[in-house]
Amino acid sequence: MAGFNGLALFQRLKHRSRALGQMRRALRLFGPMLGDVLRGRYRPVPWSALLWMLAALAYLFSPLDLIPDVLLLLGLADDVVVVGWLLTRVDRALADYRAWKEGDDAATP
Repeated sequence: MAGFNGLALFQRLKHRSRALGQMRRALRLFGPMLGDVLRGRYRPVPWSALLWMLAALAYLFSPLDLIPDVLLLLGLADDVVVVGWLLTRVDRALADYRAWKEGDDAATP
């Protein structure tokens, strides 16, 4: 029987908190990025971020799932995992926009 490994547990929690932070950051930045792209303030258009977000929304609202939603907890869990993974990809795709936005905000008095 394996003993309690506090370090492994801490590392898993740290990794999950980082993923949750990426998802939160992606959701917080996507709207302003879309507005900046539509107003022509930000170029080049981050097509990969748009496609990842479209995939996340399509998966979330599609009746087709890896695990059907009628299996209540498992069906919802697969939505959370898949959409969460896609949002971490959105966050990665927004890295250039995030750097531009931080520079833009610093230049504004």
